[in-house]
Amino acid sequence: MTSAAAVRRRTPADKFEDRRRELADAALLALADLGYARTSLRTIAEHTKFSHGLLHYYFADKVELITYCVRRYKAACVQRYEGGVGEADTAAELAAACADGLAAALGEAPLMHRMWYDLRTQSLFEPAFREDVAEIDDSLRDMIWRNVTAYAELAAAEPTCSAADAYALFDGLFQQALLRHLAGEEAALDDLRRGVRELFPRLVG
Repeated sequence: MTSAAAVRRRTPADKFEDRRRELADAALLALADLGYARTSLRTIAEHTKFSHGLLHYYFADKVELITYCVRRYKAACVQRYEGGVGEADTAAELAAACADGLAAALGEAPLMHRMWYDLRTQSLFEPAFREDVAEIDDSLRDMIWRNVTAYAELAAAEPTCSAADAYALFDGLFQQALLRHLAGEEAALDDLRRGVRELFPRLVG
């Protein structure tokens, strides 16, 4: 018999958040396809089964909706990616798992990652984005740094760079691969894997 204490009753706030997640997931594909500049709550509604009025009830404007969407997607990416590299027993295995994870993430959803870079660029002009973008960037930087320090430990070495430097290098490889992949270059993902594998030993000593 399940006790009342074991099952927490869902509150109106829980149900409200569930609805926001449902709407955001439905909006993600439209946002990824259209990009920031070409979207409004109305155009997003036109690309989903939900009405403009419903979107506006749960999200004040497209800034709130887009940042909510990207936060959810990036959090899922980080969780999936870190699950793949956590089983490595050697430095080489960790570098290969990291390379495969980044390439898989890019190959599975390039338009979603394009949306992230779009949002990050927009934060240079739109103050409303800056705090959210900075927080997402921090989570990605920390994810990369955990892998760099894990690689260093497995290699019996020490990192020779800062967390910010490591993130900038990995992010540069990823963004360049994304640009090439979107342009139809078949070697983009393989080059990303190779670049990531070769980058790790350069960051420790």
